[in-house]
Amino acid sequence: MTDLPEVSLTTLFIDEPDLEFGHGQLLDHPKDGLYLYGPAGAPIAGSVVRVGVVGTAVGITDLKSWLARLNAGISVPVAGEREKTDRPHLSDFPGLREAYAITVDEKALVTCNLDLADIERTTTIANHHEAVAKTADLYVDAVVRHLRNEEAAVDVWLMVVPEIVHERCRSTGSGRKSQDLTPGEFAKKTKRREILPLFDGLLDTSAEDIFDDVPDFHRQMKAKLLVHAQPCQIIRETTIAPERHLDRLGRPKRGTQDPATVAWNLATALYYKSQSRPPWKVAGMREGVCYVGFVFKLIPNHRDHHACCAAQMFLSEGDGVVFRGANGPWYTEGKEFHLSKDAARGLIERVIETYRTKFGADPKELFIHGKTKFSPDEWDAFAEAAPSGTTITGVRIRPTSGDMKLFRDGDYPCIRGTAVVLGERDAFLWTSGYTPRLDTYMGPETPNPISVTILRSTGDIPSIAVVLSDILKLTKINYNSAAFADSLPVTVRFADKVGDVLVMGSAQDAERQPFKFYI
Repeated sequence: MTDLPEVSLTTLFIDEPDLEFGHGQLLDHPKDGLYLYGPAGAPIAGSVVRVGVVGTAVGITDLKSWLARLNAGISVPVAGEREKTDRPHLSDFPGLREAYAITVDEKALVTCNLDLADIERTTTIANHHEAVAKTADLYVDAVVRHLRNEEAAVDVWLMVVPEIVHERCRSTGSGRKSQDLTPGEFAKKTKRREILPLFDGLLDTSAEDIFDDVPDFHRQMKAKLLVHAQPCQIIRETTIAPERHLDRLGRPKRGTQDPATVAWNLATALYYKSQSRPPWKVAGMREGVCYVGFVFKLIPNHRDHHACCAAQMFLSEGDGVVFRGANGPWYTEGKEFHLSKDAARGLIERVIETYRTKFGADPKELFIHGKTKFSPDEWDAFAEAAPSGTTITGVRIRPTSGDMKLFRDGDYPCIRGTAVVLGERDAFLWTSGYTPRLDTYMGPETPNPISVTILRSTGDIPSIAVVLSDILKLTKINYNSAAFADSLPVTVRFADKVGDVLVMGSAQDAERQPFKFYI
C-alpha cells in the first residue's frame, strides 16, 4: 500500500464581526444591541410609525392585536420538559419603544378593507396568471386609491393575506391544477378576434400583459408597488393568528417560529422599511469601500431567453441601492450570465456616480461579488469605468454542496468564521457553524463552507484574509429579520429575490430604488 503524502492546509479564524448600535455602542448580536442601546442613528424616542394595512376585516383585527403585543413586548415561551431550559438563541422581545425607539398606534392605522369573497373569487380563476394578477391588484389598487384620494401619509404598508392566497397564488407548490393558457390562447378565450384588415392592430390586447409577470403573489406585490415607491411587508394571517387556523386534530396548520422571534423579525422589517437609516450597521468597515452584487434573471416567456441584469450596491452604513441594468441576451451557451461591454460599463458607472453623489468622492475600493467568472469584455468595461483613484476587485462566491467537511474535536461542527486557505486567491469560509455566542449550531447537518475566489483586480490583489473578513461582515446585514447572521453575504444572499422582482413586467419602469423595496 502506497503511503499518501501529508497535506498541510493553512487555516485561519476570523472573529465574529461587531455591529454598531445607538450611541456608537458595539455588540455582535442584533437583538442584544437593540435591547441595550437602541438602533444606530435612532429616531426621537417614541417616534410613531405611520402604518397602512390592507386585508380582510378579520386579518386587520388580528394585526391590530399583534401590533398591540409588539408595543407591549413578548416573552420567549417556557421550555417544555423535553426542551433545553437554557436557549440562548431565543430572546425575549422587549417592545417596539424599548428596542427600536418607535411605536405604532394600532388604533390609528390607515386601513383598507378587502372582501374575503372577492379574494375567493380571484384566487379561483381558472387561469393561474390571471388569478394571481387580479388577486395582487386587489391589494395594490387599495394602496393606489389611498395615494390618490387621501392626505394621510403612510410610512410602510402591511399586507395581511389569508391562507388561500398563499395556497393558490404561488409560482410553485400551489397545490392547484392550474389551467394555464399561453398568451395567444388567452386572447382567443377572452374575446373573439375578427380577422378584418380595417381593424387589424387596433384590437385591445392589454389583457395579455398578465403574462409579463410570473404568477407569484409575493413577487407581483413587490413589483407593482415598486413603481409607486411604496415599501410593504407581506404577512400571512397564519403567522399572527396561528390559533385560528387549526387542523382537524386541533393543532396549528403550519408551524411558525415562537411569537418573540416573529416579533423581532417583524419589528426589524417595520423599522428598516419606515426609517431613513437601518437599525444597525457593521462596525469597523473600511472607509471608502463599496460592495456590489450582480443580479441576473431570465425574463419569463421570452422567446430569445433574454435576461434582466441589476447591481446591488451596499455601503459601510449597511443600507443598499438596486440599479436596474439593460435587458438583453446575457445568458450564454455555457449556462452563465455575461453582460456586453457597454451594458457592464453603464451599470458600474451608475454605481460609482451614486457613491460620488452620497459621499462627495469616488470609492477607494469597489468589490464586485458574483457567482461566476467575469468575461474579458465585462472586466475591460469595469476597468474603463473605474476612476483613477478607484481599485476594482472581482470576487466569486459560491455555496458548496458537501465536497468539503471540517470537524471540531473530530465530531462537532467547526466554528463559524473558520477558513481554509487554498492559495493567495482561494479559500473555503464557514459562514455557518457552531456559534459560541449562541452556544449552538443552527443547522440540521454538518455545515458546508462557501467557496471564495479573488478573480482579478485593477490594482494590487488584496489579501485573502481581508476579503474573507469583509464577506463575513456582510453576512450580518439582513434587515428582514433580527437573526444573528446569514450563511451568505448580503451581496449574494438576496440576488435571486431582487431578480425575481425586476423581471416582472410591472417593474419595468423602476430604474433605481432602495434595497428595502425588494425584500
